[in-house]
Amino acid sequence: MMEANDQVAPKPHWKKNIILFLSSQAISLFGSSFVQYAMMWYITLNTQSGIMMTLYIICGFIPTFLLSPVAGVWADRYNRKLLIIYADAMIAFATLILAVVFLMGYNATWLLFLMAAIRAVGAGIQTPAVGAILPQIVPSDQLTRVNGINGSLHAVIMFVSPMVSAALLTMSTIEMIFFIDVITAMLAIATLLIFLKIPLHEKASEIQKTSYFSDFKEGLTYINNNDFLKKFFLFFAFFFILMAPAAFLTPLQVTRSFGDEVWRLTAIEIAFSVGMMAGGGIIASWGGFTNRVHTMTFASFIMGACTFALGIIPNFWIYLVFMALFGVAMPIFNTPTMVLVQEKVDENYLGRIFGVFGMISTSMMPMGMLIFGPIADVVKIEWLLVATGLFILILAMLLGKNKVLIQAGKPTLNESP
Repeated sequence: MMEANDQVAPKPHWKKNIILFLSSQAISLFGSSFVQYAMMWYITLNTQSGIMMTLYIICGFIPTFLLSPVAGVWADRYNRKLLIIYADAMIAFATLILAVVFLMGYNATWLLFLMAAIRAVGAGIQTPAVGAILPQIVPSDQLTRVNGINGSLHAVIMFVSPMVSAALLTMSTIEMIFFIDVITAMLAIATLLIFLKIPLHEKASEIQKTSYFSDFKEGLTYINNNDFLKKFFLFFAFFFILMAPAAFLTPLQVTRSFGDEVWRLTAIEIAFSVGMMAGGGIIASWGGFTNRVHTMTFASFIMGACTFALGIIPNFWIYLVFMALFGVAMPIFNTPTMVLVQEKVDENYLGRIFGVFGMISTSMMPMGMLIFGPIADVVKIEWLLVATGLFILILAMLLGKNKVLIQAGKPTLNESP
């Protein structure tokens, strides 16, 4: 199979373009993330209902899952930059209307559910487009570095935004936070629209002669005929299911085993976020092993070992160390994963492949919670962490021994081995 980026033309001014693109995405993500926290805390404080929080989470998950395959087709058929702009504009417009409605005194909780669903639609449109657009901007030998920097930016934003959101809720109203989000979205849109020039990819520049459904089927056929992608997606489906206890049940474990003080829950979030920032910097400067799958395997072993350790550590401060180490491993795992797809998939299929990847990533962890959540009420969470940690270690060994994936992970022709 010809590597997707072996024959890509040189990308002039790519450093300027990627700085503009990552800056616009950071501005947009910052506004979106602190609004997400503000809405979540607003619902918590005003309803104090677990059912309401569950509904809010569902509203923020289902639209992304359902839209991902369609959005993947859009990302291949149309201008990816404009798709990102349209999604941001839609969210900003809906947020502006919500702010005005709240100012008029109509602040029903269901409006926040609707807003969560609209934001999830926007995220569903953006995610495949963002994943597919990076190889259009960045030379393939710089993809690891750029994805690592992007991961660090995301980690910093996710670290800062809860604190900013809490401070803003204390000093002002939720309506003002909505207006700030509108402003950040408009800044991000202006940056992309005015300053960033990205040529259309091949498929988007052609007259579309097939239907959406035909394009989607074509994407599935592409996956079915590609041994690497089939095994890659199968690995991730199991991996995300096994990650569910560490991702969702550790706050409950801390409350049950170490104490229900709020500072403890804050501490585990800070430890994980600081670890992710460090991990993003490490992978951006190091670049990983020559074979990308070896880097993924290495990070998988760390995450499996940390999951196991979180189930047996009796001291909270040592627990935080392993939580931070888990955070370090995440970008070391995620970055070569993204780069591998960007390198190995034909540019005209990237959107659809990232759409399917989005479906897997948004559905498998909740599916894992459907399995492990009820079990956590009858079995100690520590046991679940020990068991899933061992299974992740086994999965990591299988990943490191899979000949198809190891072959796919080798450097491309335009990289120095």
